Amino acid sequence: MRSIIVRILLLTALSLHVGATPPAILENAKKSPLTSFVIEPKRVVWKSEQGVTHSENLLKPHSGQAVLVEPVPPMVIKPGGAVVIDFGVEITGSIELFTPMTKGKDMPSVRIRFGESVAETMAELGERGAQNDHALRDQVVKLPWLGKTTICPSGFRFARIDNVDPKINVELSQVRAILTLRDVPYIGSFQCSDERLNKIWQTGAYTVHLNMQEFLWDGIKRDRLVWLGDMHPEVSVINSVFGNNPVVPASLDMTRDVTPVTAWMNGISSYSMWWILIHEEWYQHHGNLNYLKEQKPYLTALLKRLSTYVGPDGREKLDGMRFLDWPTFDNKTAVHEGLQAMMTMTMESGARLCEILGDKETAKLCTDTAKLLRTHKPEASGRKSPAALLSLAGFRDAADVATVLKKDGPKDLSTFYGFYVLNALAKSGDIDTGIDFISQYWGGMIDFGATTFWEDFDLAWTQNAGRIDEPVAPGKKDLHGDFGAHCYIGFRHSFCHGWAGGPTAWLSKNVLGVEPVAPGCAKVKITPHLGRLTWAEGTYPTPKGAIQLRHEKQADGTVKSTIKLPDGVTQVK
Repeated sequence: MRSIIVRILLLTALSLHVGATPPAILENAKKSPLTSFVIEPKRVVWKSEQGVTHSENLLKPHSGQAVLVEPVPPMVIKPGGAVVIDFGVEITGSIELFTPMTKGKDMPSVRIRFGESVAETMAELGERGAQNDHALRDQVVKLPWLGKTTICPSGFRFARIDNVDPKINVELSQVRAILTLRDVPYIGSFQCSDERLNKIWQTGAYTVHLNMQEFLWDGIKRDRLVWLGDMHPEVSVINSVFGNNPVVPASLDMTRDVTPVTAWMNGISSYSMWWILIHEEWYQHHGNLNYLKEQKPYLTALLKRLSTYVGPDGREKLDGMRFLDWPTFDNKTAVHEGLQAMMTMTMESGARLCEILGDKETAKLCTDTAKLLRTHKPEASGRKSPAALLSLAGFRDAADVATVLKKDGPKDLSTFYGFYVLNALAKSGDIDTGIDFISQYWGGMIDFGATTFWEDFDLAWTQNAGRIDEPVAPGKKDLHGDFGAHCYIGFRHSFCHGWAGGPTAWLSKNVLGVEPVAPGCAKVKITPHLGRLTWAEGTYPTPKGAIQLRHEKQADGTVKSTIKLPDGVTQVK
């Protein structure tokens, strides 16, 4: 009888696990959109003169599991010793420290400092902007005996490990990084006769990809937040590289839902306008009318509110934080120029969206407001960012504005509004200057070790500066810690900022020449502009599949194009 009861109990227990429904806790669990990838260390950048042995063994293949018997001697860091590890590329995620079976079971303490530059790993909290905002990049943790410790998340390429225990050696058998991002294919692609531009295209795409987390962030170390204006270049990159991705509507909707229409998104008036402009671009690329209809109540209310911020003389009078980009922040004339252009573009975009949504009354309000805005001619500040917007809005002749944009080469650019400077140059027909700006300005970051593009950059910073992937040599400027302004002073400066990825979208749109002219890319214009390039090829995402293109410059200067369109996509002149 006892054996029968035991069998019944065993069978009952097995039935709960074999082919049974998951535990109740999983019924309401959500699957993360993110995937993890293991990144092994690529090199030991630096170690203290004394107190570190066998650091080279960290670079050998490992199992990713703590083991009883180590195949090679673990790295030993004596009290006061330290080491800096390079994972080879900027990532967002965490690191894992594996501790072996040591003789004693004392738990040593280590200090972990993450850095987007080697110099950042050397900085103390509070030193030249070094901080723990948004993600802990500097912390002390205890390590277990024979185990694995996961630390972070943050955005970093380098990690410094210090033994801060006064008596115990730290032994580490393995150190590896865990990259966390959306595992999505690069549907769009770009190659051309200039390898430097190819690398810039890839770097811009990767910069935005890292920021495609649960929501579309602007920075993976600092600014792990949704900033609506910053999203516009990012969305342009997503459209040209990844196609339709749920991170965009999730971010647009989340910000809408936490922002009453009586307030400005992120507290910045221009960012509420970017929300409207992004929606039109998103609809043009993906053609989801049902999603656009969901925006109608908020969209129409926002457009009506915006129309009240125009004076009888046609001058915008927006309140809240008046912001274009950081370099122009303190220039009231420049900011007004840009906001005047943005208000006009927004009203005209709103009119088109309201026509699609069947709201003729609000469409007329937008059209009338745009006409009124065009009666005011802002004073010229001479700055490139607002001049570019005025050109794109049709306030000023594109060729005339190009003279402002080309003055002093790629000076007075920002990694954010540099995108609109490039767009204005393309509108004027000057593709070569756009290519040169991309090569010099964005390429300048790569020249100094960048694997992603930065929150801001000035080529003047590079004079007598060291690379970011090496310790700063005596007599050299620290390109990370010695520069920056406003909210990005020194090491607070983000070296992976999504708004800086604009050249990727620009090269796909202007060099490959792809422009949707009907919702969902049902109709596209393809007008390649090779400039000084001899050839360019690539792919461009659409809801129907990728467009395949190759353009070759002929001996007489004409361009021969080979284009393969997916079914359902039509090319128009």
